[in-house]
Amino acid sequence: MDFAESDEHRDLRAAVGAVAAPYGGAYYVEHARAGTECTELWHALGDSGFAGVNVPEEYGGGGGGLVELALVCEEIAAQGAPILLLLVTHAISAEVIAEYGTEEQRKEWLPGLASGRQKVVFAITEPDAGSNTHKLSTRARRVGDEWVVTGEKYYISGVDTAEALLLVARTGDEGQLSLFLVPTDTPGLQKTVLPVDVMLPERQFTLHFDEVRLPASALVGAEGQGFRQVFHGLNPERITGAALCVGIARYVLDRAARYAQDRQVWDRPIGAHQGVAHPLAKAKIETELAALMTRKAAWLHQNGLPAGEASNMAKYAAAEAALAACDAAMQTHGGNGVAQEFGLLPYWGLARLLRIAPVNREMILNFVAQHSLGLPRSY
Repeated sequence: MDFAESDEHRDLRAAVGAVAAPYGGAYYVEHARAGTECTELWHALGDSGFAGVNVPEEYGGGGGGLVELALVCEEIAAQGAPILLLLVTHAISAEVIAEYGTEEQRKEWLPGLASGRQKVVFAITEPDAGSNTHKLSTRARRVGDEWVVTGEKYYISGVDTAEALLLVARTGDEGQLSLFLVPTDTPGLQKTVLPVDVMLPERQFTLHFDEVRLPASALVGAEGQGFRQVFHGLNPERITGAALCVGIARYVLDRAARYAQDRQVWDRPIGAHQGVAHPLAKAKIETELAALMTRKAAWLHQNGLPAGEASNMAKYAAAEAALAACDAAMQTHGGNGVAQEFGLLPYWGLARLLRIAPVNREMILNFVAQHSLGLPRSY
């Protein structure tokens, strides 16, 4: 086994870091507090080719895969700018459209995703379904040459800045899942802001589909194959979510280590005290362990191997590591840990959110108990 990164991946990390660094933590925190998108950084990533690193070259992308996209997510977060929408636009939508979309759909959407000038967000969550995709109730029925969609979606990120949704709905008499590309300006689609107390650049929405009419060409892949198609995107979402968490942990630990070196109480740096140093060291170890599992999961998916177990484990480990790192960093700063001047609280809020979404830790533990340990299903 070779655990060394290739020269290409080291160069990619450095290049992404160079693009993100001029924006950094102050820029991100300002946008997170205001609830406004990090548009300038998003466009910079697109212009440099990093937003579309996993989009096929024939559609204007970098021709890489999930390993490269995970590196991009980790490095922008390590510079203090963890953009959540990369998880849904590129880890889910770009992967699904590239794999299952028609040639017309690929030509219409992938170049814009690659350039960073378009976004396709993901609409699966519903108020009454939670983590149980079998309870999804949004339906699309065939009427002549059109699909007519009725239903509701909940906690959908970034709808206000996206050009389209990748919608999951039930179709046919048996109610199998199917995927649709829905422009966000489609008549009958109602978008309502869902207020949350977490400081994020991306806003959350409730969507109402009131007899929304779509052309037959909106269907992605084959009707009724949505469940398999969705998981082609959900594993990448978990992997890039893990990468984002690893980057957040790296960023806050770097901030905390510098503060612990500079801050002196009783004539010595506070980092000289084990009560300060040990929580940071423990968080560093947990971050490195999570990073290893994240790289394994990304490699498995990119090589067409089963990645469900590794993706779930990576997401679990990285979210726990990020949250522990944020907590240790804030504790190291003492009262300054919650001061606006130091800007740590938005990262804690995002890490706490990523412990819940895109799949919560309890469902991951259920998965591992059942599928990895062979225990009876508990839900």
